[in-house]
Amino acid sequence: MAEGPGLRICEGECAVLKRGDVFKAVAVLRRRKIIFEKQWFYLDNAIGHVYGTTFEVTSGGNLQPRREVEETTTDTKEAGTDNRNIVDDGKSQKLTHDDIKALKDKGIKGQEIVQQLIENSTTFRDKTEFAQDKYIKKKKKKYEAVITIVKPSTRILSTMYYAREPGKINHLRYDTLAQMLTLGNIRAGNKMIVMETCAGLVLGAVMERMGGYGSIIQMYPGGGPVRAATSCFGFPKHFFNNLHEFPLSQVDSLLSGTFSTEMLPSEFEDNALVEEESNGLIDEKQVSIQETEEESITATAMEINQTEEQETMDINAEDIEFKDNKEKDNKENVREKQRKQWERRKKLIEAAALLREKNADGLIVASKFHPTPLLLSLLEFVAPSRPFVVYCQYKEPLLECYTKLRERGGVINLKLSETWLRNYQVLPDRSHPKLTMSGGGGYLLSGITVVLDKGKSDSSNLEALKMEEPSSKRCKVQDLQC
Repeated sequence: MAEGPGLRICEGECAVLKRGDVFKAVAVLRRRKIIFEKQWFYLDNAIGHVYGTTFEVTSGGNLQPRREVEETTTDTKEAGTDNRNIVDDGKSQKLTHDDIKALKDKGIKGQEIVQQLIENSTTFRDKTEFAQDKYIKKKKKKYEAVITIVKPSTRILSTMYYAREPGKINHLRYDTLAQMLTLGNIRAGNKMIVMETCAGLVLGAVMERMGGYGSIIQMYPGGGPVRAATSCFGFPKHFFNNLHEFPLSQVDSLLSGTFSTEMLPSEFEDNALVEEESNGLIDEKQVSIQETEEESITATAMEINQTEEQETMDINAEDIEFKDNKEKDNKENVREKQRKQWERRKKLIEAAALLREKNADGLIVASKFHPTPLLLSLLEFVAPSRPFVVYCQYKEPLLECYTKLRERGGVINLKLSETWLRNYQVLPDRSHPKLTMSGGGGYLLSGITVVLDKGKSDSSNLEALKMEEPSSKRCKVQDLQC
């Protein structure tokens, strides 16, 4: 099977370092010092290798691909049957800290250091087989500098963020994110609306699932969208061609019809004129300063000899040339700033046009804000018979949102759920749930949109309430109406 270019580590891409259960996303650059799990190294030698390759850190911070070696160096047949007679007095290991440091300085690999630790331990043979495996695993983790480089994905990045910085993703657990993608029916060709404050992790997961096909409108609070986690995925450029952004502050004006894209270019021109005028004032000041400097230079030049005259003229010419270059740089910066403003306004117009169609195929909300006002306003842009999913770390805001949606109508199949995850250690004769597990992964509110008939919404709600009441209460209500 031929290996594609995306399966190999390339310079400039984003990769994920893995050691045990610890992950870290880094950019692959030459001669850049990386510090990971108390080890420092360079990624130069990793470029060109296949993702998933395990490397060993050698002297000088170089990475060398690790050869697969059969782990039959230790004779674990001699094992005790009980650990109760073993006393941890700190005297069971004959090698001192200085001896181990000397072994490292000699360039001895971690596997050989572990073997010498086993041979110089007076209690290793008395331990049970399970205790011996645990001892070897612990020492390998400490002394073997082994690192695996893997390709970024939704599963890996969500696991990394949840373990290292859960607050940045609102404690969104990876299994809950998987449920969101399933309930939201994320697929290629969709037109999705995403509102999230999870550092771009949810947006990146949606983009990965869509594969560059379809369109995504990211709703963002504040001055601009945050896509720190999205950049870690390493998507190709064409993935961002159909990615649009729209500020939450303009949603109400878009719904009420007061949002006008025709005023944006004129406002931009006014801003550009103000910038040009300010630049003109600066230029006039610079010219006046130059004139005064030239007058003072010529006045002093008449009092000195010819050689000093030549030096002052050279210095003056250099100053004028420096100022000319500075003026050119300022003008180029202004033009670059104007170009970026035009591009941003153009994207804003495109996003507004997409939202005005009100035919989105789904809505994903995972933010730190209260979900009720967000959902009620953003559902206006979703087409009927389309799914929506709302994530919140706490249950109470979603309960309020659930009640508001039932009163409003226009949705069916409302479900408030919580995902539960348990990790297991699977080993021979000692498989059991892990001792450290997450307490909760947040809550999800999901449903499907339907056409909302405002004229019949009140009567339909009353009929629905009557059908939900017990038969005895229904009879009493009908008797009172008669």
